[in-house]
Parts: sequence; C-alpha cells; structure tokens
Amino acid sequence: MFFLWLYMFYSCAGSCAGLTTRGSPPPPRILLPGEGSSVEQQQAPPDGPSPPISSFFNGSGTKRLPQAIIIGVKKGGTRALLEFLRVHPDVRAVGAEPHFFDRNYERGLAWYRDLMPRTLEGQITMEKTPSYFVTKEAPARISSMSKGTKLIVVVRDPVTRAISDYTQTLSKKPDIPTFESLTFKNRTTGLIDTSWSAIQIGIYAKHLENWLLYFPIGQILFVSGERLISDPAGELGRVQDFLGLKRIITDKHFYFNKTKGFPCLKKAEGSSKPHCLGKTKGRTHPDIDQEVVQRLRDFYRPFNMKFYQMTGQDFGWD
Repeated sequence: MFFLWLYMFYSCAGSCAGLTTRGSPPPPRILLPGEGSSVEQQQAPPDGPSPPISSFFNGSGTKRLPQAIIIGVKKGGTRALLEFLRVHPDVRAVGAEPHFFDRNYERGLAWYRDLMPRTLEGQITMEKTPSYFVTKEAPARISSMSKGTKLIVVVRDPVTRAISDYTQTLSKKPDIPTFESLTFKNRTTGLIDTSWSAIQIGIYAKHLENWLLYFPIGQILFVSGERLISDPAGELGRVQDFLGLKRIITDKHFYFNKTKGFPCLKKAEGSSKPHCLGKTKGRTHPDIDQEVVQRLRDFYRPFNMKFYQMTGQDFGWD
C-alpha cells in the first residue's frame, strides 16, 4: 500500500503542477533582465488585441512637428479657418500662435515640437501664425524643417484688410494718427507709404515670390477670406481636399450670425454648444475717406493682377 501511494505522489508531481482552474489564463511569465521586457514583446491578453503602443507611454498619442501650417495673412480670416478646421477629428492644432519661424527660431525644433498637441496615427498636426507670410526668413526655415510641409494662405481684399488691420491697432491705441494720414508719404502727390505694415502686407505677389523660391505653387493653398464668410463649407471642402482629409466639415456645421456678420459653428471642438469667434473679430470699421480708398485700389490693382496670375485664381478684388 505504501508503494502504491508513493507511486501516485511522484506521478502527480509533474502533471498536477500545471493544472489551473478551468477557463482561467496561465499565470504571467516574469521576464528577467536581459530577456526582453519591452511592451512590444509581451503577449496580448486572449480576450482582444493590445492597445496602441503609444497609449502605454503617454495615453494620447505623440507630439509631432506640423505637417501643415497656416502661414498668413494677418486679418485675412486665419483664426476662423483654424477654428473651423479643429472640428475635424483628424486635425489637431495649437490654439495660440507659436511664432516659431519669425520670433522664436533660436529656441530650436525640440521646443517647437513640444508646443504641439499630441496626435494619433492618421491625424494631422497644424499651427497658424499669419506673420510668417511676410517674414523673409520663414520660407527657408520651414523648408529646412520639412520640404513637404503643406502651406495655407488666407487672403482678403488688400484694401479691406488694411482697414481691418488699422481698426485692430486703433482699438489698442486710440491716439494713433488717422488711417488717411498713415496711408500716404505725401498726400498731395498721392505717394503711398509702402513701409507701413498695414499697406505692405497686402502686396501679396511680392511676398509670394519669396515662398516660391522654396516651395512649389501646388504645395500652397490660397483660401479666399471673402468666400470663407459667404461659403465656409465650400472653402473648407477645398482645404480638407488639400490636406488629404475626408470631407467631414460641411454646411451642417455652420450658421450665419447676422450680428457679427460672419458664420459661426453650431458645435465647436469638444463642445455641444454654438461657438462664434470672440469680440475682437468683426469689429466695426471706421469711416475712411473714399478718395483714399480709391487711391489704394488703384495702387493694389497691378499687384492683385500679378497675384491672380501666380496663383491661377481670380479673387475678384477691385
């Protein structure tokens, strides 16, 4: 009897050690140093695939340098475009303007990347800084970061843009000279002061020449600031196509706010409530001497014609 018991004991020693409760997974294997303890080498649980590797480390993706940048222009509608684009689930954008390629370039690309939102695979990282378009060094610097960067320029009738620019400055500095006096070097001769930034920014053809030294025209999308107001879904459709995104932002996302005079979002990013741009947008312009307005239109006309030829688009400014 003793020998029978001893035989059963030794027989079970090997096989019984592997018995577990029916249906339960085997105990996890503890990896020793040097055996490969990375997440990639661990086996996924039997009830489904493992989550993305990035989720183990940061929970919400990776910070990347932008693949697309809204480079201009000031008072053209860049804020509206960015806010509209952020509705798209595959677009992640910085809210504030980084001003990396014009004011903070010495901080380096690592600093710039750290400003970016985290993105998942398939999402686009974006930023917007309108002053890039008129910054001489910006094209070479962006090209140095990535020659494949997609660029977006929101343009607007340069006369209206100049008045809007002045209006913004006036709201901060009520004691500045009149628009009319700033427009001319000599009003008697009608010589326009192109050194004034409000005038100089609107010479779009001149600035574009600098960008075309580093980027092909097909890599730059020109958005009409006027159509962004009259047909936001149409312009957003072009932008989504340019970025290689599915056309998710459509007419259903917008309503026209008569008080502000431009479209607003029915639902903003991360919210279920309607959203219009802040009170700094859509300011009432001061009355400008119509003779000055006409002189400005005459001044800009040849530059506008050249810009139309360069872009292949007639924006309808007169």
